[in-house]
Amino acid sequence: MITLKEALSLSSEEVKNLREDLNSKIKQSNIGAYVEQLTNSEVSTSGEGIPIAIKDIINVKDWNITCCSNILQGYVSPYDATVIKNLRDAGLSPFGRANMDEFAMGSSTDTSCYGKTLNPNNPNKTAGGSSGGSAAAVAGGIAIAALGTDTGGSVRQPAAYCGCVGMKPTYGRVSRYGVTAYSSSLDQVGPITQNVEDAAILYDIISGHDPMDSTSANVDYTPVASNLNSDKKLKIAVIDNFVEQASDEIKQGFGKAIKALEDAGHEIVHKSMLDTDKILSSYYIVATAEASANLSRFDGVRYGNRKGEGGLKDMYVQTKSQGFGDEVQKRIMLGSFVLSSGYYDAYYIKAQKVRHLIKDEYEEIFKDADLILSPVAPTTAPEFGSFKTSLEMYLSDIYTISVNLAGLPAISLPVDRNSDGMPIGLQMIGRAYDEQTLFDGALALEKAVNYK
Repeated sequence: MITLKEALSLSSEEVKNLREDLNSKIKQSNIGAYVEQLTNSEVSTSGEGIPIAIKDIINVKDWNITCCSNILQGYVSPYDATVIKNLRDAGLSPFGRANMDEFAMGSSTDTSCYGKTLNPNNPNKTAGGSSGGSAAAVAGGIAIAALGTDTGGSVRQPAAYCGCVGMKPTYGRVSRYGVTAYSSSLDQVGPITQNVEDAAILYDIISGHDPMDSTSANVDYTPVASNLNSDKKLKIAVIDNFVEQASDEIKQGFGKAIKALEDAGHEIVHKSMLDTDKILSSYYIVATAEASANLSRFDGVRYGNRKGEGGLKDMYVQTKSQGFGDEVQKRIMLGSFVLSSGYYDAYYIKAQKVRHLIKDEYEEIFKDADLILSPVAPTTAPEFGSFKTSLEMYLSDIYTISVNLAGLPAISLPVDRNSDGMPIGLQMIGRAYDEQTLFDGALALEKAVNYK
C-alpha cells in the first residue's frame, strides 16, 4: 500500500485511481476491518481526496455513525467532527467506517454489533481494540492510514497487535468535537499509519486548538513532521516493574529494542512506578463513571433505535436493554455504582487521588528522562475467546491506561515478531505537549530495529 506521504504528492487523477483500487481491495478482503465488509454494503465515501479510514465513532456528515451499537442504528450524522474538517482542508477524505468495539468499550473488537475484526497476520487472533478495525485495515493493506480513538490504549494496543504505528496525542491537543464520548477526560483521537513519519503527518493535520471543544488546549503549536530528527540523542527511561509482568516474547522484543537504542547512541535509565493494580483500578473507576454519564443520553427519546411500547419507563428499559451490548451494560452499571450516594467518596474520589499520584510519578521520571519506553500489552495478540472474564480483558490494558490518566502523548510501533510471526509492539511515552521529541524518538527506534 502506498504511504500517506507518497499519496500527498499524487495528482487528482492518480488519487481517483487510488480510490478505485482501494475500494476493490476492501471488497475482496474478508478480515472485517470495515463495517461495510460485515454488512455487505458499499464503502462509505465523502469527498474526492486521499482516502482515510474513519473509526465508526467519529461523525462524518451524512454517514450512518453507530459506534457499532444497535442502539444507534438509523442515526445519520448531520455534521462533520472537527478532525474530519481538518482532513478535508488538507486534501484528505473519509473513506470507509472502521469497525470497533461497541462505544469503544473493549480490547479485541469483538463486541461490535456487526461482528468481529480479524488480525491480518492470523485470522484466529484478535486485532485488538477498541480501534481494531482501523489498525487491521492499515496493517492488512486496505487503508493508507486511519483515525482511531484512544481512551486507555485503544489506538496503541491494536496497532501493536496488528503490526502498524498508533499514536495517542496529549490530552486536548486534538479536538473531541464530533467524537461520541466514552470517557470525556481520557478520550483522544489519534492516527494509525504504516510508519512513524506518516503518523507525524496525520497528527499535524488533525491537531490544533478548536473553540468548539471546551477541553481543547489553546497552546502554541509547531508542526512536527517537517522537523523530524531521528539523529537526536535522547535519555530514555525503562520502568522495570512494568516489564516484569510481560510475557517472555515481549521481554525479548523489549531487550532487542533497548540494545538497538543503545547502539544508536541513546542513554537508557532505569525507573520504577506505582503498582499496575492501582493504576488499573483507578482507570476503570474513572472511565466507567464518565461512561455512565455520557451514555445516559441514549434513551430512545431523541435519536437512535427506540424500543418498548408500554410507556416512558418501558421505553427506557427496553431501548437500553436491547440497544446496549453486555460489555457496555456492565460498564454503565459499574459507573453508576461508583457515582452513587455512599460510594462516591469511597471509590470515585479515591480514584481521582490515585490519578493525581500517577501524573506526579510521570513528572518525576521526566525530570531525568526525555522519553519512556514501555510494553504496550503483556502479550502479543491473543486468540479469540482467550479472555474468559471482563477482568482478564481489562488486564491487557495495564501498560497503556496510565498514559491516558496522566494526559500524556504516546506512540506504539512494531519492533519484532515472535516465533509465530505475530508482531511485538512497544510504546514510547513523552512529556505533555512535547510530541516533537516523542516522534523523534519513535523514528529513531523505527530505524534502529528495522522491523519487517
